[in-house]
Amino acid sequence: MKFTDGFWHTRPGVDAQLAREARHVEARHAPGGDRLVVQAPTRVIAGRGDTLNRPVLTVTLSSPLEGVVRVRIEHHRGTPASPGFDLVGAEKGHGSAWVDGGEGVLETGGLTARVRLGAPWDLRFEHDGRVLTRSGEKSVGWMGLDDGAPVAAEPAGVAGVSTTGLAPARSYVRAQLSLGVGELVYGLGERFGPLVKNGQAVDVWNADGGTSSEQSYKNVPFYLTNRGYGVLVNHPEHVSFEVGSEAVEQVQFSVPGETLEYLVVAGPTPREVLQRYTRLTGRPARVPAWSYGLWLSTSFTTDYDEETVNAFIDGMAERDLPLSVFHFDCFWMREFRWTDFRWDPDTFPDPEGMLARLHGRGLRVSAWLNPYIAQASPLFDEAHEAGYLVRRADGSTWQWDMWQAGMALVDFTHPDATAWYQDKVRGLLAQGVDAVKTDFGERVPTDVVWHDGTDPGVMHNWYAQLYNQAVFDVLQEVRGEGEAVLFARSATAGGQRLPVHWGGDSSSSFESMAESLRGGLSLAMSGFGFWSHDIGGFEGDPDPAVFKRWLAFGLLSSHSRLHGSQSYRVPWAFDDGTEEPGQSAVEVARTFTTLKLRLMPYLFQVGLAAHEHGLPFMRPMQLEFAGDPAVDHLDRQYMLGPDLLVAPVMSADGEVTYYLPAGRWTNLLTDEVVTGGSWRTERHGFDSAPLWVHEGAVLVTGSRSDTPDYDYADGALVTVHPGEGDRAVVVTHPTTGAVTTFRVARDASGATVTAEPPVAFRARLVGGAEVPATAGTARLEA
Repeated sequence: MKFTDGFWHTRPGVDAQLAREARHVEARHAPGGDRLVVQAPTRVIAGRGDTLNRPVLTVTLSSPLEGVVRVRIEHHRGTPASPGFDLVGAEKGHGSAWVDGGEGVLETGGLTARVRLGAPWDLRFEHDGRVLTRSGEKSVGWMGLDDGAPVAAEPAGVAGVSTTGLAPARSYVRAQLSLGVGELVYGLGERFGPLVKNGQAVDVWNADGGTSSEQSYKNVPFYLTNRGYGVLVNHPEHVSFEVGSEAVEQVQFSVPGETLEYLVVAGPTPREVLQRYTRLTGRPARVPAWSYGLWLSTSFTTDYDEETVNAFIDGMAERDLPLSVFHFDCFWMREFRWTDFRWDPDTFPDPEGMLARLHGRGLRVSAWLNPYIAQASPLFDEAHEAGYLVRRADGSTWQWDMWQAGMALVDFTHPDATAWYQDKVRGLLAQGVDAVKTDFGERVPTDVVWHDGTDPGVMHNWYAQLYNQAVFDVLQEVRGEGEAVLFARSATAGGQRLPVHWGGDSSSSFESMAESLRGGLSLAMSGFGFWSHDIGGFEGDPDPAVFKRWLAFGLLSSHSRLHGSQSYRVPWAFDDGTEEPGQSAVEVARTFTTLKLRLMPYLFQVGLAAHEHGLPFMRPMQLEFAGDPAVDHLDRQYMLGPDLLVAPVMSADGEVTYYLPAGRWTNLLTDEVVTGGSWRTERHGFDSAPLWVHEGAVLVTGSRSDTPDYDYADGALVTVHPGEGDRAVVVTHPTTGAVTTFRVARDASGATVTAEPPVAFRARLVGGAEVPATAGTARLEA
């Protein structure tokens, strides 16, 4: 949101009241943690008369967690303020505050905030003596808007203050934090534009805009930079960011109202920033091994019934394509009646029997839901009469005809409404459904009244969290901890606790494939551990080249789903019989599905790291190779966990250009060893993609390629890659949780691999023969 007209002037109708000095600084001590309280008048106080007729901003600094500083800026404290996010990891007792030598200091861990007394306003954030960022002169302010302020509805290019249609409110609080030379900003949710956010204006406002727009399904007001810190603006409501796009030396953020709160999260590395941030806002639940396998969907508006479903599953089996989950999209329910939780009797006359038969074939089942109740649904009257639907100010039920005729919205701020909806989900699970696709949750109106009185502006983004939490809690209750899986589209800060999320409606093109990846990497930088996307794209019919390239990308993602809009996504639909050996869609699907299943001993540990440490499954290069300037802008490749580099091919002819950081790398598919620190341009067949193993890695691959859920240690292959030093690799049994540790001791003539406890396994050096273990030990000679 832009309040200024160039460097010197404000825009018409904007009254900018800026903190000019730190007039008084007080350290307050309490058992819950120390605080600094600063009085910041909007004029330099030269005499007693200057204290009159003048706004004063109160700035309070505290620490909710070691290495995190909370900054709260208040104009009128008596005005209702944002509830903020659910900071589940916040603790009491952090932070030491004092005033000394003309400055106030708050210290927490290695992070220090310093407020200098006097003018100009100067608040600095330091980590181990190094300045990370600062809030300097004119950076903090209360912005009043009068009737002359430009309105948001003006055409693009006219001086409107927001792109959401919300502005102008009558007042905003704005803050700015400095950007250093070469400092780059990442995050702010699942955004499909450039991965580096510098130069962008970003409105944090959930919307159903597809992947080819500036809108986002998952808006998260958190960013991190390559300088080693992150910032969470603690407001579920609309937050407007100007990332070096109004004041080019600053990240600016503003919220409507009288109060703004943000938290600075220390690193010093981007990995450590994410670990600390997810400790504060929550880490992903553990997901089951079966969810990593291939998911096949009915697709959206296609014609299907039980016979169609069986034909798909039979076709996968006949072609030796391992399948783990079958997904029923919207039309498992009757038309015009979404959501009513009732299977369409014309197409699925025996749902319980059908689901039991699918389970008998070793499959899990996923079903589509949304939080909207169509007027034709038998549940509409039930919910309407009970007061479970969102209402307008006059007491009537809010309805519209977008998506479903006369649809209304479940009010998840109403405890009884939440329990009612959850009971319907329990009934679905009792029939045999294992996972739920929680679609939508972005089209949330603001001209309504919520049961608990929450401000509609706050609830717009926060609704996704309440909706997904309601469903996830039932899945966890019924299926057990570690077995609950969503396939969710909408989210905000904290949504990472409820995996899995997918990237929304993409088109069937290489360009959309690339923008989808940018969205996933941006979401990873926002604290989300698991992410997926529709293989082949959702809208349109992908040509065979797009589909086959997307197969490799999708099966080298955390979760892998074949799903489309108006056409099926079974691989044989993309073959015409003229393909060269290994190049058909069926063969490509088999190649990469079985590869993923063999990688499960490694991938399952990557998922556990997301759950335990908050590190994303698909890691932007900037997380793993911070400090290498060549990776700063990379958005067409990623690390799959700490050791595997993936560069999806996004061209019909197979040409791909990517960067290998310094060190030795081994091609997983060919055993070729190369030295990194350089760019590579290659051409790949459909059954290949750049997939490299990092120097020093010890990669454990499994003995099975037909299922993602098996004993990973039994019969495993331990491959020791070029590198120095010893290493211990943990493999966890996906159901019992039993741990096997493979210890590798390297020496000049080779390596010794030992399993603790002893198991049957094989081992090899890259390029060498496999050696079976004897009594849990294998000796590898170079």
